[in-house]
Amino acid sequence: MKMEPNPPKPSLRTFPSITTFDPTKPNRHIHSVAADLDGTLLVSRSSFPYFFLIAVEAGSYLRGLVLLLLVPVILFLYVFVSEASGIGLMIYISMAGLRLRDIELASRAVLPRFYAADVRDDSWRAFKACGGRRVVVTANPVVMVEPFVREFLGGEKVLGTEIEVNERTGRATGYVSGKGVLVGGRKEKAVEMEFKDGLPEVGMGDRVSDHDFMALCQIDEVDLTSPLSLHIINQVTVSGFQLYMYTGGIHGSPGPVGPRVPVDKLNTPLVFHDGRLVLRPDPLNALLTLLWMPIGIFLAILRVHINIPIPYHLVRHSYRLFGINLVIRGQPPPPPAPGKPGNLFVCNHRTALDPVEIGIALGRKSMFYGTTVRGWKFFDAYFFFMNPRPTYEVTFLEKLTEEMTCKGGKSAIEVANHVQRVLILME
Repeated sequence: MKMEPNPPKPSLRTFPSITTFDPTKPNRHIHSVAADLDGTLLVSRSSFPYFFLIAVEAGSYLRGLVLLLLVPVILFLYVFVSEASGIGLMIYISMAGLRLRDIELASRAVLPRFYAADVRDDSWRAFKACGGRRVVVTANPVVMVEPFVREFLGGEKVLGTEIEVNERTGRATGYVSGKGVLVGGRKEKAVEMEFKDGLPEVGMGDRVSDHDFMALCQIDEVDLTSPLSLHIINQVTVSGFQLYMYTGGIHGSPGPVGPRVPVDKLNTPLVFHDGRLVLRPDPLNALLTLLWMPIGIFLAILRVHINIPIPYHLVRHSYRLFGINLVIRGQPPPPPAPGKPGNLFVCNHRTALDPVEIGIALGRKSMFYGTTVRGWKFFDAYFFFMNPRPTYEVTFLEKLTEEMTCKGGKSAIEVANHVQRVLILME
């Protein structure tokens, strides 16, 4: 009886760094790429901060607290059970019961600023150099990632986890669709289904569970930057391919710290941002923020309501007593007088507090409306004054020259666009 040949034994291999990627290689402009997100296109390998932002901005701080308290459980599941179970628990806690519309709004208005600040330079250059199809493969929910990938990275599509939504209520159930969390072999199947007409030339990943989908690519891009990052790879699967992989160790340990892309170098400049949190909410920052909140709420109420009856021209001095720093730059215009018309002020209006602070800087009363951004805008003042030492900077720019106004022959749209450009340059 003829014996079947033994399958080739897996071999231990090391791979060149992503820095060896040549963007000028012939036909690179028609190459397609499939790339992982956390740890590959982004420097950080942890998706916790983004789930925390969804929990807080689309849900509540109580939901965020529950997610934070369960971090040890999530980590245990991720390391000792499976990557899918850890991510699945984060999805359930952060999204169960939330309206899909609220999750979409937070993903579009809040997450991009935090994603954009963490884009890895070398992988971004490799991703951008491929002029064919650009697809991101991630275990994170598509609804969280897609707005950023499409607008700021120029990605064509996101292959990720699909969350389950109750059709009657429009709310997330907290569970994922029948395909489950997109990790390991599920990533491979997703890439295979997406690229039916021709597999991508370039694949990028950062962990062992990415090897399945990367092995499909004609040139698997992987970056090994640590001596611990040696993995058993089936030699038949990767024969004849180049491999580069971002791997900083074992079991999801932090990847190497690499240079980040300046935000203004991404496909789209980041202009508008909603959201209450300033710092990226990794577990430590999230914990410190939640611990500070009771003290911050007390300070905010004190700072807001004690200053309400004080005359505007004296508020600046009372601010100093409460640790509020109001910085005024430029020359405030004089108040209107008989025969002299007043001034129309245009501000970037990031919060409903902006017109109030301009009034204080001018020493005059003001009226204002809340902005149209989602959420209860009357809380803007309280959130601002919850900071330990809030600083508000008002810069008075030069008055528009007559030729740049409607009186000078410009249309209202031209004037508005010019003012917007000036404000953006001041950011």
